[in-house]
Amino acid sequence: MSHEIELLEPKPFWKYFADLSAIPRGSKNEKEAGEWVKKVASDHHLEYEQDDAGNIVVRVPATPGHENAETVILQGHLDMVHEKNSDVDFDFEKDGIRLKIEDGWITADGTTLGADNGVGVAASLAVLDSPDVIHGPLELLFTVDEETGLTGASALKTGFVSGRRMLNLDSEDDKTFYIGCAGGSDAHILLPLNWESPPEGTIGVKILVTGLSGGHSGLNIVENRGNAIRLLSRILARTGRRDDYLGLASIEGGSKHNAIPREAWAVFTGDGQAIDVLKQAAKEELTLFREEYGSSDPDARAELSEVSKPDLVVDIPTRDRILGTLLGLPNGVLSMSRDMPGLVETSTNLAVIRLDDDYARIHMSSRSSVSAAVSKTNWQIAAVAGLAGAQVEMGGSYPGWKPDMSSHLLKTATDTYRNLRGSEPEVTAIHAGLECGIIGERFPGMDMISFGPTIEGAHSPEERMNIASAQRFWKLLRGILTVLA
Repeated sequence: MSHEIELLEPKPFWKYFADLSAIPRGSKNEKEAGEWVKKVASDHHLEYEQDDAGNIVVRVPATPGHENAETVILQGHLDMVHEKNSDVDFDFEKDGIRLKIEDGWITADGTTLGADNGVGVAASLAVLDSPDVIHGPLELLFTVDEETGLTGASALKTGFVSGRRMLNLDSEDDKTFYIGCAGGSDAHILLPLNWESPPEGTIGVKILVTGLSGGHSGLNIVENRGNAIRLLSRILARTGRRDDYLGLASIEGGSKHNAIPREAWAVFTGDGQAIDVLKQAAKEELTLFREEYGSSDPDARAELSEVSKPDLVVDIPTRDRILGTLLGLPNGVLSMSRDMPGLVETSTNLAVIRLDDDYARIHMSSRSSVSAAVSKTNWQIAAVAGLAGAQVEMGGSYPGWKPDMSSHLLKTATDTYRNLRGSEPEVTAIHAGLECGIIGERFPGMDMISFGPTIEGAHSPEERMNIASAQRFWKLLRGILTVLA
């Protein structure tokens, strides 16, 4: 299928996108992708530099006659989010993404596509093979580990890039220029576990919640999509009969801090009566869930199956503290922007739950365009966790990016968009953590905008990129570079 994709126009863009898609490149595993970028640079006889974190800058001379233009940075990140459907046989550490063309879209076979942000990498490199793109001096900046905390951008050293105009190619609506983004932080909750042996006469049962839409915890949070961890907790807590024994052996859901959990499961022990009660609870809770989330998560389901009886379960007080914490933690949209209608100001994502020998480990990811609101949300998380006797570790904070409507780069891009398409672009901020916030902080005076083709379902196996929008995106990038030159 990659050969079929490489026949699409513009050919250099699709070739590089297909080549990159064949390389495993999860966050913190970008070494092979970085080596590939350096080889492309060497093949074009270009100077490049790589820092200790793995970030790479490729320096591209100007088109002859445009050497005096200001240097422009084209920026994207090498890593991608690893998400797959549970029934898909795929090893992200070894396998390349299996690309497909479906009804005008590029998608993958049961996994994330990696258009976030393979698009930025492919478009930057495609400039090298496109003599029709007129440009001044360029710095192609490829960062690492964006998806797990923007740590690559945070590690950029002074002087790594010299330009002060940057086109971030990591947005997902081809009609929109983004000129601001949310900042955020993570919270790691550690709830101590007390284990015991389950009573005689009980059996092991697994409950699996699947079929939710998931998605990006910044971009899709405004859609109020359901959270699989929360739904599972609602079902388990809904037994309604406190005298029925329900021993929790494990609970697991979510995999990434920036993805809304699509699936979650638990293993527990109980007698026949308790199991019947839980089956009824699942049926009733799903009915309520579909009333609440039916338009966003119509395929949500819960399945129970008998499994081997576990040797240990947490005691009842610990079980109740876990479920109470999962139900009490804030989740979803907390407030909307007062300045930009329709923009989420503050949100938090109940992202991951796991049990190990000592702790229930819960990962929360909060975002806001107002730094004080992030602090307030963290205090709320810490208060709920504290009531359950858990400790909280805060970390992974990153700055926001304040909009600048007077930006020269924004005016250039808007004029170019209007000339190419005969309409006005939308100009807004985004409720997600773009690297622009960190890069702008590390390189003062940086003039930045972010744009890209239309991508849907990022951070989920439903991720797909619209082919026609990618072609429009390329023409827009080419036009902006020409004007800046």
